[in-house]
Amino acid sequence: MRGEYKVPGGKLVAVDVEVDDGTISSAFVSGDFFLEPDEALEDINAALVGMPSTASVADLAASITARFDAETRMIGFTPDAVGIAVRRALGHATDWSDHTFDVIGPVTMDPRMHVALDEVIAGQLARGEINPSLRIWDWDQPLVVIGSFQSYRNEIDDEGREKHGINVVRRITGGGAMFMEPGNCVTYSLVVPASLVEG
Repeated sequence: MRGEYKVPGGKLVAVDVEVDDGTISSAFVSGDFFLEPDEALEDINAALVGMPSTASVADLAASITARFDAETRMIGFTPDAVGIAVRRALGHATDWSDHTFDVIGPVTMDPRMHVALDEVIAGQLARGEINPSLRIWDWDQPLVVIGSFQSYRNEIDDEGREKHGINVVRRITGGGAMFMEPGNCVTYSLVVPASLVEG
């Protein structure tokens, strides 16, 4: 099985792997990258052999890194890039054509419910209970949504918020603060499995 990964701004990494009884039994990494010393390629290949076929990118990258000494230089690619190529070879990393999407048309409701639904739908997808989805939001009142790591104090003028009766909700994802109001914005959620964004 063969998997490829083009490192953003970098080089192509290709991996040919064979699996026996749930374990990678052979691996050969190739591509247009640079590696010093040349013999380190054998270390990369050896680091993959014996790994479970279900290993994560992080696990594969850690196995590769553990084989290197201080002199090893990967130029134009990384241990993670090799891990992604392996996952693609094994069919664990997917693309758009591997999925059937449900489209959930606009439903007007309290925007706080829309934010809560994002968490519920993502959890259902992670448990394999539903398909990936594109969901269109429609609001029945204005709201400010802030990302999970944003400071309320730095983003919100609390006096102005209270004066205008605007609620604030923190969503489970990152991103910036957004003020949204009915009839004046288009909002959607794209909920996909982690395999689609691997790499």
